[in-house]
Formats: sequence, C-alpha cells, structure tokens
Amino acid sequence: MDQQILEELRLAGAGFATGLQLMAVYDGLRILRIFVPHSWAAVGLEDFCYWIYSGLTVFALLYRGTGGSIRAYIIAAAAAGMIFWDRLVSRKVLGVLQKFRKYLKMKFKKQKKLVSK
Repeated sequence: MDQQILEELRLAGAGFATGLQLMAVYDGLRILRIFVPHSWAAVGLEDFCYWIYSGLTVFALLYRGTGGSIRAYIIAAAAAGMIFWDRLVSRKVLGVLQKFRKYLKMKFKKQKKLVSK
C-alpha cells in the first residue's frame, strides 16, 4: 500500500481512538453524577470543562497528525468512536450502575428503619 494511504488510515484510527477516549472520560462524569448529586450549575461547569478538554484533545490530534489541517474523516472517525462507545459500552455500564445505586438506596432505607425501631 502507498505510504500516504497508510498514514491516512493511521490518522483515522487515531481519531477513532480519540473518540473512544473522550466518551470514556465523559462516562467518568456520568458515573460521578450517578453517585454524587449535582446542582445544575455544577453539571454545567463540568460539561464546560469537558468540552474545553475535548476541543483541545481534538485540536492536538489534528495538529500532530496533519499540521493543523482540518480533515473531515478524522473528525468523523472521532465521532464514530464516540458513538461506538456510547452504544456498546456506556448504556450497559451506566444501566448497571443506576440499578446498583437504587439497590444501595433500598438497603440504606431498610437499615435506617431497623435502627430507628
């Protein structure tokens, strides 16, 4: 294969991996929000910081890979990585964690009732 094509494939793969990483970081925020209640202002601040981080991460990828040239296929690969992570990993993990949170709430309510009697 031509070296240029291999380099473009490598950049697309790096974009996909960046998308996976960005969604994994956002899932960390989601998990934090499941177990620690947040006000709307705190959620907004966290999201703002996340999007700054995301923008800098994608910019660094484009700068290192293409010298700063915007290539739509790299951004599309990052979006595909984010969608892939969201559909196959996030929904299952977050669903299990939400059920676990409900279980913990029920367990603590039962313990409080027993202690108060």
